[in-house]
Amino acid sequence: MIELDLQLATDANAPGETDFRRWCELALRQRSADSELTIRLVDEPEGRELNRTWRQKDYATNVLSFPADVPDELLDIPLLGDLVICVPVVEREAAEQGKALEAHWAHLVIHGCLHLLGYDHIDDEEADEMEALERTLLAELGHPDPYADDEN
Repeated sequence: MIELDLQLATDANAPGETDFRRWCELALRQRSADSELTIRLVDEPEGRELNRTWRQKDYATNVLSFPADVPDELLDIPLLGDLVICVPVVEREAAEQGKALEAHWAHLVIHGCLHLLGYDHIDDEEADEMEALERTLLAELGHPDPYADDEN
């Protein structure tokens, strides 16, 4: 079971909680334990500040993942972590890349959830594994390969 806390810190249009829950459940289905996570939807100023503070990059990025780093014995809840998604960046990227907005949203939520599970793309081997899983999950939703244009 997934407990999802959806926080709206923006007036911009975004998918509804049902969509976020569906995407999270798909990405987290390999996890046998219950999961509790927060998704916070933000505008560019907050996204930029968080990216600057935590990644030392002075711009708003699409999704930031903050895995819970608390020993299980200290918590009585299955806290997985937090995702912060910058709505204007998601919309701009989808338009610039010619991707359907829903497909891009699904990709970024799945991508962020996989980071919360420990997946990464720092080296090529890890990136290949993570991207293959993203492709598979997005295909189950009927969405195209989000990396297809990157390979040309």
